Amino acid sequence: MKYLIATLGCKVNQFETQAMEERLQRDGHLPAVPGEQADAVIVNTCAVTAESGRKSRQMIRRLHEENPGAVVAVCGCYAQLSPEENAEIGASVIFGTGDRMAFVEAVERAVASGEAVRQIDRPFSRKTIELLPAGAVSGRTRAMLKIQDGCRNFCTYCIIPYVRGSLRSMPIADAVSETGRLREEGYRELVLTGIEVASYGLDLDGKPTLADVIEAVAAESGEMRLRLGSLEPTVITEDFCRRLADTGKLCRHFHLSLQSGCDRTLKAMNRKYDTAFFFHTTELLRRYFPGCALTGDLIAGFPGETEEDHAETLNFLRRCAFSELHVFPYSRRPGTPADKLPDQLTQAVKSRRAHEAKQVSLETGKAFLEASVGQILPVLFESPEGEGSVGHSDTYLRVRVPEPGLRGQLRNVRILQTEEDGLIGETV
Repeated sequence: MKYLIATLGCKVNQFETQAMEERLQRDGHLPAVPGEQADAVIVNTCAVTAESGRKSRQMIRRLHEENPGAVVAVCGCYAQLSPEENAEIGASVIFGTGDRMAFVEAVERAVASGEAVRQIDRPFSRKTIELLPAGAVSGRTRAMLKIQDGCRNFCTYCIIPYVRGSLRSMPIADAVSETGRLREEGYRELVLTGIEVASYGLDLDGKPTLADVIEAVAAESGEMRLRLGSLEPTVITEDFCRRLADTGKLCRHFHLSLQSGCDRTLKAMNRKYDTAFFFHTTELLRRYFPGCALTGDLIAGFPGETEEDHAETLNFLRRCAFSELHVFPYSRRPGTPADKLPDQLTQAVKSRRAHEAKQVSLETGKAFLEASVGQILPVLFESPEGEGSVGHSDTYLRVRVPEPGLRGQLRNVRILQTEEDGLIGETV
């Protein structure tokens, strides 16, 4: 069969999509080329905000309209949360956030026989992680490995614990085995990801920590460099930083889940730290990984956030000096405690505050780019661009050089100047 597959949301969804696509291709199925009608359209949905749910519905409708004879199959967080809505807009194969390989088999059956399948379980009944093949569908540059699923934080704005379920971690031995396989296949970078990797191991015998699995993976990674997905600040201690730095394998890029720069708002969000603790984590990371890039997430316009709270957040963002910040206007999500809070703000106020926070991020990001000029950075090249090559530095900056044919190579690059969306350099 010919298939189209679309992914919304986080790196975990991206990882799960590539695992499903690897299975599809292993079974002899091929992606539809542009202009070709697909036999199946697959959408891996997101529900982290109400806007994410809207975008998921929009994607399902569009692909269904463009491929009117295709089986419509959906999975992921929005499918888990609202299976009836997915059925109403044309989906006949509906799974949630579990059992990705059974989902692929259901898609195959639906194309062959027209069988409709709906499989939505109870996320909190899941006790072990589904072990999916790590890697990437095409190329041998960067692979992802999901080492953890589920969340126990229950932040007041977030629906994800309810659709992903309780903590499940990949045993260290399995993570090491997958790392060895990826190394032998020639990958040059491995991204360790999960829904909430800071809690890695709390469900396993002996309660290994995130630092334990990173050390074990690093020892097996050969020449692959390691990159981490989003981190809760609570995992970042001096011991954690020292152990990661000692591996010599970690990319100098850390994505931190901030959400607000105001203590009062953090408390209302049920976050497990305050701004003093968060800022200390930035100091630790910069001490153990000099020149590292810090990126983060921020929610603007949380219920009850005052102008003074917002100003406090903007000042805190300047202190943290993020190289990039993902800013989201607060989006009401039915089923979460924050949806019932008083003092909900207007969309206009939320949008303005998000814009102001993004402007601060652009200022600090520009300063980080400019500080990179003159440095020599290790860059993993991923694709051609014009007459040259483009890739990402260990600090996750986009770097372009005039030299062609570098895809898949890890090279040192002297940074010569900035451009709008990254850096220009020359290999050394």
